[in-house]
Amino acid sequence: MSDEWRPTVCILCSVNCGIEVKLDGRHIARVRGNRAHVASRGYACEKAQRLDYYQNGRDRLTAPLRRRPDGTFEEIDWDTAIGEVATGLMRVRDKWGGASIFYYGGGGQGNHLVGSYGASTRRALGGVFSSNALAQEKTGEFWVDEMLCGTRLNGDYEHAEAAVFVGKNPWQSHGFQRARPVLRDISSDPNRALIVIDPRRTETAEIADYHLRVRPGTDAFCLAAILGTLVQEDLIDHDFIRDRARDGDELIATLKDVPVADYCARAGLGEESVREVARRIARASSVSVYEDLGIEQSLHSTLNSYLEKLLFVLTGNVGKRGGMNAGTSLIGLASGRVAAYTSPVGGHRIIGGMVPCNVIPDEILTDHPKRFRAMIIESANPVHSVADSARMREALEALEFVVCIDVAMTESARLANYVLPASSQYEKWEATFFGASFETDTTTANTFTLRAPILDPQPGTLAEGEIHSRLVRAIGAMTDEDVAPLRAAAARGRGAFATELQRLVSERPQLAAVMTVLLYETLAPTLGAGNENAASLWGVSQNFARRYPESLRRAGFSGEAHELGDALFDAMLKNRSGVVISVDPYAETWRRIPDGRINLTISELTNELKSLRDEHPTRNAEFPFVLSAGQRRSSTANTIIRDPQWRPKDPAGALWMSPIDASELGVESGGRVLVVTKRASTETVVEVTDSMLPGHVALPNGSGLWYPDREGQEFLHGVPPNELTASEDRDWIAGTPFHKHVPARIERVGLSTERIEHKSAADGGI
Repeated sequence: MSDEWRPTVCILCSVNCGIEVKLDGRHIARVRGNRAHVASRGYACEKAQRLDYYQNGRDRLTAPLRRRPDGTFEEIDWDTAIGEVATGLMRVRDKWGGASIFYYGGGGQGNHLVGSYGASTRRALGGVFSSNALAQEKTGEFWVDEMLCGTRLNGDYEHAEAAVFVGKNPWQSHGFQRARPVLRDISSDPNRALIVIDPRRTETAEIADYHLRVRPGTDAFCLAAILGTLVQEDLIDHDFIRDRARDGDELIATLKDVPVADYCARAGLGEESVREVARRIARASSVSVYEDLGIEQSLHSTLNSYLEKLLFVLTGNVGKRGGMNAGTSLIGLASGRVAAYTSPVGGHRIIGGMVPCNVIPDEILTDHPKRFRAMIIESANPVHSVADSARMREALEALEFVVCIDVAMTESARLANYVLPASSQYEKWEATFFGASFETDTTTANTFTLRAPILDPQPGTLAEGEIHSRLVRAIGAMTDEDVAPLRAAAARGRGAFATELQRLVSERPQLAAVMTVLLYETLAPTLGAGNENAASLWGVSQNFARRYPESLRRAGFSGEAHELGDALFDAMLKNRSGVVISVDPYAETWRRIPDGRINLTISELTNELKSLRDEHPTRNAEFPFVLSAGQRRSSTANTIIRDPQWRPKDPAGALWMSPIDASELGVESGGRVLVVTKRASTETVVEVTDSMLPGHVALPNGSGLWYPDREGQEFLHGVPPNELTASEDRDWIAGTPFHKHVPARIERVGLSTERIEHKSAADGGI
C-alpha cells in the first residue's frame, strides 16, 4: 500500500466532502477527512470509507457493448461503437427531428462535467428536451424560489439561532457542510433551537429541541398551522414585510383564516406544540430552514416548498447572518425558470430545463407524432430511480434507439442498443456544480473543488469529454477545419485563444452549440496529457467571471473580466483542496433579488392553501399503510455503489415498521412480508423499529439492484422501490413524484396469493 495520502472528494452525496485516500494498487484502501479542504475542513462521514466498492465494482464496464437480436450483448471496438451510435442517432434525427431525441442524466452527485460534454452531443443533434434526477426532487422548490425571490436562497445553519429541517434528516443525508458537527453544536447550545418536522424519529429528531412528528402526507397542514399561528398571534416582522416584500395582503388574509387547532389535529399534532414551535421561530434572532425529499416527494409537494419558505420570509430572516442568503452559482444548476415550451406530448411544465421524470413514459408510449423516439442516458439509471419501473422499461423498449454511457451495467443499460463505458469518477478530472458555502460574521462564501484523477483510466474506458468529442465529430458538427485555428491560438496563450474563439464562433455560430467539445479538442492539449477532461471548466470560469466579477475580487482574484476567468480556472486546476470562488456581504442578497423585494403571494399556491380546508386526510381502506419508497439510511447513499457488501448493516434493505404494526401482523424483525401497492407487490424482510409511526413503513434507497456474484451469476439484492410506485402519482405543478407517500398494504407471507415473482436479469424484471 502506498504511504502517500492523495487529496480528492467524496462522491456519495451532494456535499462532496474533501477527503484524502491511500491506494493499494487500484484499490482505495484508506480514507480520512481532508483538514485542508476549504469547505469541509476535515469532516467526512463513515460512508466515504466504502468508496472502493464504487471504484472496483464487479460490474464495471471495460469495452463498448452492442445488443444482439436475442437481447445479449457483444463487445465491439470504440471506432465501431462511435460510428454506429452516431449513425443510429442521426437516423432518428433525420426521420423525426432532433427534438425526438431525449437526453436523461448528465452527472450524478460528483460528476457534473459529464453533463457539460453531453450537452454538445445533444445540441449537435438538434435535441431540445432533457431531464435528470433533480426533476424528481427539487424543481418544485426551484420554481417557488424563482416566483418568490428570483433566485435561490441557502441557509446559514452553522450560525442560525433556530435551524428548521422539514422532511430532512441531515444526520444521514447531509445537504450542507459539516452537518453532524453543526447539528451537535445547535443541540448542545441552550440558546439555540433545533426543530425537526418529520413523521419518523430520525437521528436528527433524536437530538432536536422540537420534533413535530406529523402524520405522513400532512406536512402542508402542519406548516399552515405554524404560519397561521405566526399571523394570528402577530409574530411576523411587519417592518421587514413593508420594506422587503410585496403583494402580501391576500396571503396574510388567508393565513388569518387558518383553523390552527383543526389543522394540527389533521396532522396528528398537539396544538400547543405547534404554537410553541411558531413562537420559537418568531423570537429567534436568525432562522435557517432546509426542506428535502420528505416533503418534496409527498402530497402537496410544491405547496410544501412555498409554506416552508414563508417561515423565514414572514419572520424577516433573509439577507443576514444565520438566515437565508443568495449565493453565487457556477452554472445556475438550481434554476426555477419555466421554459417557454412544454413537453411535446402532454404539454407538461418544464422547470429549469427539465421534463418531469414521471411523465417521460407518457412522452414515449403514445402514437403522438412528436413523441420521443430515441434516448441518450448518461451517468443515470432511470429504470431504477424513476417512478413505475415497469412502465419505464416498457418505454425504453418502445424507443427506436437507446445509448447508455456509464461505468457499470445498470438496469437501464440492459435495455440499451449500445453501452459505452466511461472512466470512473476517480480516473478523470471531475467536479460538482452544487456549490459548497460557508459563512463568517459578515460575509457568505462559495467554494468549488475540481477533483484530479487519482488512478489511470480503466483499460477500455474513456472520459466523457473524449466520448462526446468523438460523437460530435462523427455526427459532422465539428471538423478539423473548425479546430485547427483554435489549436494554433491556444498554443500562443489564453488571450490569443479567447480572441480566436470569439472570431470563429461569430463566423460559424453553429459551433457555439458544441462549445464544450470544441474546448476539449483545442484548449485541452495545453493542459497536459491526462488533464483534458477539465477543459470545459474554462468556459464556465469565463461566464462566472462575467456574472460575478466583484464576488471574485472579494475572494482574492484580480484583473479585468477575462483575466478573472483565467485566474479562476488556474486556481481550480491548482488547488486540490478546493478554492473560494466568491465572497459576498449579506447585503448582496438583496441585489440578487429583483427590485430587492420578495413576492409573497403565488396565486396557484395560495389557492391550493385555501383548498386545504376541504381536505380531510383519511386512511385508505384497501392500502392502509403509507410507504416511503427510498429512505436514506446509514447503509445507503446513491446507486453508483452497486455491490451489496458495502452495506453490511442492512444487506436485505429491510422494510422498517413500527412495533404496533408488527404485532398486529404477527411478524418480528427478520420475518418476511408482502408489500402490495396498486402497481405491484414484492416480498421483503422486516425490521421492527420504534422510529416509525404506526401505519408508516419505509424501504431504503440504493437497494434492489442486479449484481454479479464471484462466479458471475447475477442476483437481485433487496427491493427495487420503484417497482411499487406509480408515475401518475405526482405533484400537479412540478410533476415531482410521491415516492414518500405510496399507499400500500402489508401482509405476512403466506396470507396472500397476490404476489409477483422476481424475474431474471435477462427478462428485465425486478
